[in-house]
Amino acid sequence: MNDITIATHNGNFHADDVFSIAALQCIFPAFKLLRTRDLELIAKADIVIDVGGEYDADTGRFDHHQRGGAGQRDNGIPYSSFGLIWKKYGVQICQGDQEVANAVDSGLVSTIDAVDCGHVEGVSQGISLSQTISMFNPTWQENSGFDSCFDEAVNFASRVLARFIASANGGISARDIVAKAIDNAQDPRVIVLDKYTPWKTTLLSLSDVALFIVYPSPSGQWRIQTVPVELGSFEDRKPLPKQWAGLSDKALQEVTGIDDAMFCHNGLFIAGSESFASTMKMAAIALQE
Repeated sequence: MNDITIATHNGNFHADDVFSIAALQCIFPAFKLLRTRDLELIAKADIVIDVGGEYDADTGRFDHHQRGGAGQRDNGIPYSSFGLIWKKYGVQICQGDQEVANAVDSGLVSTIDAVDCGHVEGVSQGISLSQTISMFNPTWQENSGFDSCFDEAVNFASRVLARFIASANGGISARDIVAKAIDNAQDPRVIVLDKYTPWKTTLLSLSDVALFIVYPSPSGQWRIQTVPVELGSFEDRKPLPKQWAGLSDKALQEVTGIDDAMFCHNGLFIAGSESFASTMKMAAIALQE
């Protein structure tokens, strides 16, 4: 595979072509990258991304600029070149795990596709990953070449992609752990995890009554955290007691009567103590408020 040639357009680059190359690096450890708009050179390449006016995954053509585009997802988000690459290679990149590949598509790939194709409905505002990639392009005041800046952007994108895959895998793997904790809860309003795992998505989908989750922190102490009313919300099903807000150590210990209570966030969504037993006491008090 060392003699494979992958072509994409030269000049100004965007997140879709950058992430496409980052993804293909997971499949082809070594290849010749050709950045050009020369149609004769493009025609000779083994894989062509974001240029050439053709989409045919079987022949390695992954452009979306042609009349009619290159299709769209069920949710209406069109495919850019990154989405087309992910559609073909995503499961392979995720070690054969379709569920992880789908999660990465939902969380990363489809958003980049949406921005690139101007499908902005539902895309969060603010500085986006696509904008961040675009800022790797040299400004008019810089003498840097586009190709070297493209390489820097690909290195950055490779790390981002790897972390998205790891995060998606971690979230999916944690689902069974959280589901089991819900089933085993002595009080369905307080869910206890033996170790911290991502919990919000699973808990919100499986329990309408859970109010608090208790888990150990990496430093050995224990935490109690509120359950939000929905994913991404700052509103809780039940906040921690108002009188705890912003207190720590002795002040919190006096209010709670718990001698190893450590802190309570001013936002009343998380608190902690030194021991599991004490944190469960905090949960019992919070339930009564």
